[in-house]
Amino acid sequence: MLEHAAVSPWPLSGQPLHQRDAAPWRRIPAWADLDEATFRDAGWQLRSSVRSLDGLAALVGALAPDGFLEDVRAGLAAAPMAMRITPHLLASVVWSNPWRDPIRRQFIPVGSELEADHPMGSLDSLEEERDAVLPGLVHRYPDKVLYLTLDVCPVYCRFCTRSYAVGADTQEVEKASLAGGRGRLDQVLAYLRAHPQVVDVVVSGGDTSMLPASGIREIGEALVRLPQIRRVRFASKLMSVLPQKVLSDQAWLDALTEVTRLGRERGCEVALHTHINHPAEITVHTLEAAKVLWQRGITVRNQSVLQRGVNDTPEVMSHLLRELASLHLRPYYVYTHDVVAGVEVLRTSLRTALEVEKAVRGSIAGFDMPVFVCDVVGGGGKRDAHSFEHYDERMGVAVFRSPVVDPERPFFYFDPLSSLSPEARSIWSDPERRGAMLQRILERAGMGVRQ
Repeated sequence: MLEHAAVSPWPLSGQPLHQRDAAPWRRIPAWADLDEATFRDAGWQLRSSVRSLDGLAALVGALAPDGFLEDVRAGLAAAPMAMRITPHLLASVVWSNPWRDPIRRQFIPVGSELEADHPMGSLDSLEEERDAVLPGLVHRYPDKVLYLTLDVCPVYCRFCTRSYAVGADTQEVEKASLAGGRGRLDQVLAYLRAHPQVVDVVVSGGDTSMLPASGIREIGEALVRLPQIRRVRFASKLMSVLPQKVLSDQAWLDALTEVTRLGRERGCEVALHTHINHPAEITVHTLEAAKVLWQRGITVRNQSVLQRGVNDTPEVMSHLLRELASLHLRPYYVYTHDVVAGVEVLRTSLRTALEVEKAVRGSIAGFDMPVFVCDVVGGGGKRDAHSFEHYDERMGVAVFRSPVVDPERPFFYFDPLSSLSPEARSIWSDPERRGAMLQRILERAGMGVRQ
């Protein structure tokens, strides 16, 4: 395991936690003279985000190795997600070797690492559109709904599970729309009143940091005032990609704080769920934003995605969990990477998840130990990674039950083809042999005929 410096999680002076660079943006030539006040402004971050290969070349072309930008061009041509990356993230990449950098790997595709999609993958492998009872309202679990309020984010992750809808169209994908407004909120509230068993609402998108302060207040207060609602969670990657939102957008921060206080008065927990995957994403501004949220009494939990070449070792995961815990960004879930199209290179096997979980358990307090889960193909929801009915490692197929969603239907997680033998890959490439193989695995799982 990695050793950790015995320092305060709130270094108000002296060296930042783990010796972080206090002004990493100055390594980018165009920002060498940029002042701290400008860089910590969320509006400047969003306006200055890189959205094209030309924009990336203008900023880092002189820093990146030969051939890198052409590799990005090939990657963007096949990507399901458009590129959008904040200066905050761009400044954190080690541009002398971007191919190996864990931040570049998550946000900027390159053609040289593309792998063929798994035949069981799709853009909406979790079948959210199937479970949508209204546009943008997913009701899968009996007492919880997912409210997708918008389809934009401050950055676009390569591995987005909503690449069917989030962000701009790409050469590969024409996106569904999640755009909404007061009319859609009224529809959601009407649905909730008609379904009093729903007590938990996840407000997501897109990314709720892109909602204006008025939107946070309007949505949050409306949900908290429903007598049945006991939990409201706002989902945002801001702590990783745009912590400046907390530091410079006072109106947005005040709105979230007021909704949190109103919720506490009414017996409803309001929390922010964020998403950090690697310790390099925790910058001096992340540290400062975490302190602000903690001092305002806002509960923050973190969900990570296990990704090949990013955080799929016990050393990196242990380092990440300890840093999150030190900042009160409570580790909550670690997901196996969804079986979505276009990013096969980032997926790991289920065995990798099981081994990483086994290695890090016991290295940190139990309440800071996340649950490793599979959000299974077919819409079965989140299942504990250990809870499979049968796992055929040779063929890379795990079969799960989801009694609350559908007690009779089998749900799956599929390992990446690159983790399998040539013989197994040959079976997957033949639809007839593939079907017979899946049927045999289902029988071994005691699930009968595949639905």
